[in-house]
Amino acid sequence: MQRMEKQLGPQFEKAVHLLAMHRPLSDESSRKPALFHDIRVGTYLYENGYSQTIVLAGLLHDAIEWYGISEETLRKEFGDHVADIVVACTKDDSIKDPKEKIEKIIRQCVVQGKDALIVKAADILDSYKWYTRTKNKGEITYCVRNTDAILKLKPKAFQDAIFDELKHWHFKNGE
Repeated sequence: MQRMEKQLGPQFEKAVHLLAMHRPLSDESSRKPALFHDIRVGTYLYENGYSQTIVLAGLLHDAIEWYGISEETLRKEFGDHVADIVVACTKDDSIKDPKEKIEKIIRQCVVQGKDALIVKAADILDSYKWYTRTKNKGEITYCVRNTDAILKLKPKAFQDAIFDELKHWHFKNGE
């Protein structure tokens, strides 16, 4: 695992500012508050020593899907690798079958590389934690389906402690 540079602060703050400017407003029907979820994902990655690229991509992983921020803006502001990871973590809402949609996003991450799959795993870990606290069984089931796909499609060469933590949450939720 690459160790993160100490100069993450300004880039992290820039990314939070971009998300805050474009954030969708959460309401009572929201599955989870988007901005706080994205900050938790980025912070988790930061606290676990991931590279600046992975941390920024984790923070921005929903930028296209939930915030409507363009891929071009991400490339310009944060570079190609961050943008490529965010694109890989973006769902294709034209796919209606839930299993097919999940498998496509996990395949996109695998093709993009280990960094993208780490970001997706951090996304699912935060969702497991949120939905466990809020006792949302339907969304926990969604997390289980994502984890099934990650564990099924993850290449053996993609070794990282985050995948072990994901297995732990998967087991904890009865799978």
